Amino acid sequence: MTNQIAFAPEKPPIIIRYCIYARKSMEAEERQALSIESQLSEMKVIADRDGLQVVCVKTEAHSAKSSGQRPVFKEMIEGLKQGTYNGILTWNADRLSRNAGDLGHLVDIMDKGLLLEIRTFGQTFSNSPSDKFLLMILCSQAKLENDNKAINVQRGLRARVESGLWPCVAPMGYLNPKLKDKLCEKELDPERAPIIRRIFEKAAYEDQSTHQILRWLHSIDFRSPGGNLLNLSSVQAILHRHFYYGYFEFPAKSGKWYKGKHKRIITKQIFMDAQEQIQKKTRQKEIRKIT
Repeated sequence: MTNQIAFAPEKPPIIIRYCIYARKSMEAEERQALSIESQLSEMKVIADRDGLQVVCVKTEAHSAKSSGQRPVFKEMIEGLKQGTYNGILTWNADRLSRNAGDLGHLVDIMDKGLLLEIRTFGQTFSNSPSDKFLLMILCSQAKLENDNKAINVQRGLRARVESGLWPCVAPMGYLNPKLKDKLCEKELDPERAPIIRRIFEKAAYEDQSTHQILRWLHSIDFRSPGGNLLNLSSVQAILHRHFYYGYFEFPAKSGKWYKGKHKRIITKQIFMDAQEQIQKKTRQKEIRKIT
């Protein structure tokens, strides 16, 4: 009787079904990234060259700095959990994540065996400890770049305001600098600055309420730089803005005040007189309500 050796049946090869994911953000750190169309073109070339089975394509224009903020990325994660596909094809690792939260989701799904492979233009990450470690390093590097840029932006803003330069869009009555990112003083708007001054004078010395001032502005067809008529809250905001006499607070409600280099539209005295009249009218209104 001859001995027969039993062989275990061979396991069928695991078929990896890929989801192509392309992302592009309009933020500054994304300027060097390929457009979504270019990313898709590159990925499709790889898929055709290597005979990859692509079952879906997902694209979105969204920053990856914050966790859980990308709706299409969430859809892709759900597709992995449901078994619709078990591989991701993307142009670069930083397309998938620039934050620890989303990176954690990907690694967790790989640990559960639901994501078998991530392919990029130059690398392949399989579900192995070394590949996952490398993926985490690359995505963490992208996060580090974001964090450093945020710190540099804050440092630049702090240097700007400490030198007396307003770092945001110019208030009504001033013109925005024509050269972007140039540290320059805000220039007066020759059309609107005189009207801003008259608003304060009417409140301070002509005993006019904000409603009366608003009606006057409408009568002369005064409009914002965007072409809109002002409303009551706009008038109130103008009358409470210290910027017009040369000072500003930044950030808002921080208690940090700076003397601006910009030209003043009014004096501090006109501003204080206007505040006194506004408070006086507020008290009179409250008294009338009581009586």
